[in-house]
Amino acid sequence: MNTLKRFISTTLVAIFVFVSAIEAQEYVPTPENLKARQEFEENRFGIFIHWGIYSMFAQGEWYMQNFPIDKNEYAKVADAFYPHRFNAKEWVSAIKASGAKYICFTSRHHDSFSMWDTEQSDYNIVDATPFGRDVIKELADECHKQGIKLHLYYSHLDWARDEYPRGRTGRQVIGVDSTKVDWPAYYEFMNKQLTELLTNYGEIGAIWFDGHWDHDNDSVPFDWQLEEQYALIHRLQPACLVGNNHHVTPHAGEDIQIFERDLPGENTAGLSGQSISRLPLETCQTMNGMWGYKLIDQNYKSLDTLIRYLVSTAGKGANLLMNVGPQPNGELPAAAVERLKGMGEWMQANGETVYGTTAGDIPAQEWGVTTRKGERLFVHIFNHQEKELLLPLNCKVKKAFTYSDKKAVKVKKRKEGTVLMLNEVPQGADYIVELITK
Repeated sequence: MNTLKRFISTTLVAIFVFVSAIEAQEYVPTPENLKARQEFEENRFGIFIHWGIYSMFAQGEWYMQNFPIDKNEYAKVADAFYPHRFNAKEWVSAIKASGAKYICFTSRHHDSFSMWDTEQSDYNIVDATPFGRDVIKELADECHKQGIKLHLYYSHLDWARDEYPRGRTGRQVIGVDSTKVDWPAYYEFMNKQLTELLTNYGEIGAIWFDGHWDHDNDSVPFDWQLEEQYALIHRLQPACLVGNNHHVTPHAGEDIQIFERDLPGENTAGLSGQSISRLPLETCQTMNGMWGYKLIDQNYKSLDTLIRYLVSTAGKGANLLMNVGPQPNGELPAAAVERLKGMGEWMQANGETVYGTTAGDIPAQEWGVTTRKGERLFVHIFNHQEKELLLPLNCKVKKAFTYSDKKAVKVKKRKEGTVLMLNEVPQGADYIVELITK
């Protein structure tokens, strides 16, 4: 029966890829996809979750790459992975309470370990661990129940599978047989896994690819066959968005553009120098220093910093995907939960100035940013030590008032723009003034 099941699965994938290769020649988003893009843009806030057996080492998600480690010795930790405190309901509830509208979960990271009951490899959380539970199934069910979108991160590169053509990372990993490199086999493996994820777990909001940059130094450009793979995804779930953290201008077939550790148009981390497209935008950022759990990394950003980063992202017309790295026992770190709670309280009071907004009329300033929703312009003041604030606005301001208590703010028109005569020197993480414009 298993042989027949695998034969049918292989045949279906082959058909999908063949048809997808034809469709990939020209990508035209479906109405369902365009609607999903709009909803994604309105969400503005999501939570990234980096979790796998690498959490057992408490050294971050790149532990396998950062030291000369034997892949077979590394794999033995799966036999001790028993996250008995994992509770999908608690996770999703805490994330929903933060004000986030979607979760992006690492289905398979660069270390090759799959966090669902995949038939393509026994190296997964159900077959290789004493835990034996499909966490993606539990997360998907709970997300659907609580009305949170589930996105799935998927690694294009693999430090442990022999078939994957080595790139610039993972070269220190011991035990990989380079004589067995077989790109067609590896490509088929990925497509079979993606087919499982998009077939067995209900509606998936997006597939979030990573690892394309592993071959960015190749003398001959590496062909990832992305368009055919993207077409496969869109065929399986037309509304599913495709994003790729490749640090370059979006390819055909992608529905969102990703910026790593930087706001669109900025490149302080050296990973986001690409031009800004007209696709929906997303910035991913860490709460502390690492993506995966690292025991000694307790340098969490303050709540005020996180709130300002979220608002600044919206001020660029982008979503913020804020990362949490769960502990090996399955719990979200207490410091992260505390900040999620704080962000939720702030969003409950002020989320209207973030959700469903577009980038404001004024580019980011030293004092803060702006967001817009129709005739309403929200002025987010982070750092200003005076009662007067000059706004370089061209539009007419009909009315101005503080967002929190609706107290009127006087406005003066000058040649340089509009001056807000504030009632007090702005305090707090984000002092918001709402303008009704014409």
